[in-house]
Amino acid sequence: MQFGFAYAPPLIIGAAASNKVFDSLESEPKTVEQISKETGASERGLRAIMNALVGLELLKKDRHEKYSLTPESAAFLLSKKPGTLAGFFPMNINRLIPLWLKLDEIVRTGRPAESRNREQPGTAFFTELVENIIPMSYGGAQLLGNALKLAKVKNEVHVLDLAAGSGIWGIVLAQKSPHVRVTAIDWAGMIPTTKRITQKYGVGDRFKFVEGDLFRRLLKKTFGALKSGGTIAIAEWLVNDDRTEPLPSLMFAVQMLVNTEKGDTFSFNEIKTWLGEAGFKKVRKLETPGPSPLVLATKP
Repeated sequence: MQFGFAYAPPLIIGAAASNKVFDSLESEPKTVEQISKETGASERGLRAIMNALVGLELLKKDRHEKYSLTPESAAFLLSKKPGTLAGFFPMNINRLIPLWLKLDEIVRTGRPAESRNREQPGTAFFTELVENIIPMSYGGAQLLGNALKLAKVKNEVHVLDLAAGSGIWGIVLAQKSPHVRVTAIDWAGMIPTTKRITQKYGVGDRFKFVEGDLFRRLLKKTFGALKSGGTIAIAEWLVNDDRTEPLPSLMFAVQMLVNTEKGDTFSFNEIKTWLGEAGFKKVRKLETPGPSPLVLATKP
């Protein structure tokens, strides 16, 4: 039965974020009545979801029936915080869950509900998605910058960010050193979003933007583009060799089934083999705080 209502938490969090519940509590604890007046949401609706959020440990409630934020909701669910996930949950409800509801048909046919790996309709989806998932990559990008020792470099470093999306990987690397220059490649329709976000983070002047698409020959092409001693970094939801864990990566494979024609999740050893075939050496894994470890490899 633990899975019977597993759909409920993201819907509750999304409804709270959309109705500005967390933002309303940023300054001080408040009652349901106060939040209703401030947000315009119904008292009945607020009381139900806010009590559920207490159970989810995303809100606290005192003996005076006043609600307040927990450290987790204060860190990740206030809309104006840099690392916010407040926009992700409503986007998840509106853009991801409706396709998952077609999963039985998708399993029968083997075809996605919508081919978001194609430029159309993928651009519209990813334009909305990428900024809302920046927090999932920010910590990993910080660790990558540290592993590459970018803060100590004296010469110009060139970064090629493939399928750049928000550009956050290149952005963080550029923040590590004024010597970093980034070339961001993505669909033509994505580039304006990438440009806007790089400017928002103050590094847009060190980015060059290229419109393009990616195919199976990607690793070999990347190998050819790198200088000797250069490093490739791949962010991936890795599974084990038997595809029995970790659960988030196994679930993400279903996400790929729902949204793409051939997408999947892969093991470290699979990616290591592909990198070796492309000519890379010293393939290693860098653990990150988010769901996607980094696979690093070096061009001899």
